[in-house]
Amino acid sequence: MRYKATCHKSWPNLKSSTKVPNFNIMALEPRKELSEWDKGRIEGRSVSMTDGVIGRELHIPKRTVSNFLTRLRIHQSPNNLLRQGRPRITTKAQDKRIIAAAEANTHVPFASLQNIVNVPVSTRTIRRRLHEDLIQKWRAVKRTLLNEEHSKTCLEWALKHQHKTREDWAKIAWSDECVIQKDSARQQVWVFRHQTKEEKYAPKNVRGKARDGDVFQMIWGCFVGNKLGPIVFIDGSVKSDKYISILNDHFLPYLDALTDDGITGITFQQDNARPHASKITQAFLGTATTQHRFNVMDDWPPYSPDMNLIENLWAHLKLELHRRYPDTATLRGSPQYIRQRITERLQEVWWSIGEEVLDSLIDSMSHRVQALIEARGWYTSY
Repeated sequence: MRYKATCHKSWPNLKSSTKVPNFNIMALEPRKELSEWDKGRIEGRSVSMTDGVIGRELHIPKRTVSNFLTRLRIHQSPNNLLRQGRPRITTKAQDKRIIAAAEANTHVPFASLQNIVNVPVSTRTIRRRLHEDLIQKWRAVKRTLLNEEHSKTCLEWALKHQHKTREDWAKIAWSDECVIQKDSARQQVWVFRHQTKEEKYAPKNVRGKARDGDVFQMIWGCFVGNKLGPIVFIDGSVKSDKYISILNDHFLPYLDALTDDGITGITFQQDNARPHASKITQAFLGTATTQHRFNVMDDWPPYSPDMNLIENLWAHLKLELHRRYPDTATLRGSPQYIRQRITERLQEVWWSIGEEVLDSLIDSMSHRVQALIEARGWYTSY
């Protein structure tokens, strides 16, 4: 049995301690205008930087930077113009309390944040104070939740494999199961944070993935380099005997077809799910590696889907499924009928995935490993 891929448009990248601040400290000092020092720093950087870059570097709102430079250009003076309107109703210390509360309680809504800081102002004022510090509500990143041991293991794995070349990664047989839902939409979670990569992937700002929902079909698939492998539709849960049957009936013939085409030295990747790590599965793989001349990656870290390229392929598959068949989320009928319709559509979408898609994933692997090292084994943008 031969497996091939058709062309397709290409596509696709801290742990922090939580210290609760003391919100009972009050201060009477009013908030000040831009200092002469800040004005000089803004003016000096305006020669070679955009307003947004200056704002991020100096931790000053972009609008403040833009307004100052506009005033400087029009009036030829850095001095502030006379201000009209009501005075600022919060002190500098209260502003700091609002910002500190948002950074320490990233998941709470604005109304709850107002109760935490205990400052007699509206939620609209709180929103403005946070915006001035470049903090706003962002959708929480969904990731499998990690602990210290998980991050340590992931970092060790990344350090061990950081010198692999693209050719090395193209010899990995990436594989996994995936649950396809009729509609995977769930309520979004929003968190307070600055617009930085460090805060975006900080553990306190990551939302855990849920494995329940409107589940209709489970699949297994794999690929090596830019050679798409089989897609297998699974009834019920996956246990060791069923997993071994999938490998024996689908993966090994695919592997033999690659060998006949001159692609050798393949390493099989699988995660540490119980059916994958069971004794009978390991015994089966021990025999199969000898008979079919392939290796098994035996140091795959737990809870590391961001390193498994097929996870991105699943995302692409789901995206294409709903793009080509937008009525999938609203299919009606018996579970058997809906599952049959989804299976037919997945077959069509899977075999339309082209070599360019797979090549782009292989190209990203060295960047993924480096990002994991920089994150010290915690969350990355992949």
